[in-house]
Amino acid sequence: MDIAEFHAAVYNMVRQIPPAKVTSYGHIAKLVGMPNHSRHVGQALKFVGSDVDPPIPWYRVISASGAISSRGPGTNGAQLQREALEAEGVEVTAGRTDELRVDLRTFGWFPTAVELPATQDAQADNPNDDANTEGDVGES
Repeated sequence: MDIAEFHAAVYNMVRQIPPAKVTSYGHIAKLVGMPNHSRHVGQALKFVGSDVDPPIPWYRVISASGAISSRGPGTNGAQLQREALEAEGVEVTAGRTDELRVDLRTFGWFPTAVELPATQDAQADNPNDDANTEGDVGES
């Protein structure tokens, strides 16, 4: 699977997450057949814009521990993610170190398989088609 195919598979899978539910980067990787590539899922979602049609609800993907990633220093990505989740009815709490968290027992979505609609073209589903798409996902 090359990068464009992987990104398209990730975007299609993330679109299947129901409103008011979350899943982990690792679970998305597992569902798209690349179980050891959870960080690649994060990279695929990192630059998804709000103008993608159909929308990709990137904010429904969190860490396996239930934590919302900080998105790096100087960004408000975690707060945007919190606001989007809360707008859908997901309860987000502050942990011991003020880390934003979601209770996966209550709001988690972890199917063993998902039926996806057929895609016409991997590039059509990839909102980052101008990005470097050479190489396979497993390459370093």
